[in-house]
Amino acid sequence: MFLTTSHDGFGSITASFTPIRICCQNTLNAALKNQTGAVKIRHTANAHERLKQAHKLLGITNQLGAEMGQLFNHWSKVKITDKQVKKLVQMAMAPNKEMLENIIKGKKDEFSSVFVNTVEKVLEYSETSLTQQFETTKGTLFGAYNSVTGYFQNIQNYKTDEAKFNSIMSGSALGKVQAAFDLCSDFARIGVNALN
Repeated sequence: MFLTTSHDGFGSITASFTPIRICCQNTLNAALKNQTGAVKIRHTANAHERLKQAHKLLGITNQLGAEMGQLFNHWSKVKITDKQVKKLVQMAMAPNKEMLENIIKGKKDEFSSVFVNTVEKVLEYSETSLTQQFETTKGTLFGAYNSVTGYFQNIQNYKTDEAKFNSIMSGSALGKVQAAFDLCSDFARIGVNALN
């Protein structure tokens, strides 16, 4: 994760994730071109509040970084089939308990078109994103989790950057990502029975 600002009051403050280690202007430019899940904060009256939220996110990231790194490294070694990924994604993306029950019982005729299309977009991201083709993601539990988080950060349409930030930090995206995290945690512990 990186945070950058122009210091002149004209450019936005940007917080984003990148696989690039930033050490100079050239690597910063590369990171800005390849960023995912960017949050841009304009230098306006509410910038201070948005910065507090970003600071909170950074604090959480620092505190949990090592622990999450170990967990994700473990998940990158846990194999999962395409069929299991689909069910995990369906369960994580379920809009309500009724839909979750339909998924568990295999009542596909009860799935709404909106739900089916959303699941297909998550699975398409899982199959086509370059980050999903690495040895640590392709066919792994970490890849399954990353497909849900990647959907909300890179595919889902939001009206504004602020709407995206709010959804990921405290809205509907956060709930789905948490559901995916819980399902992956259970799958890592007890295997395929976590999807029943």
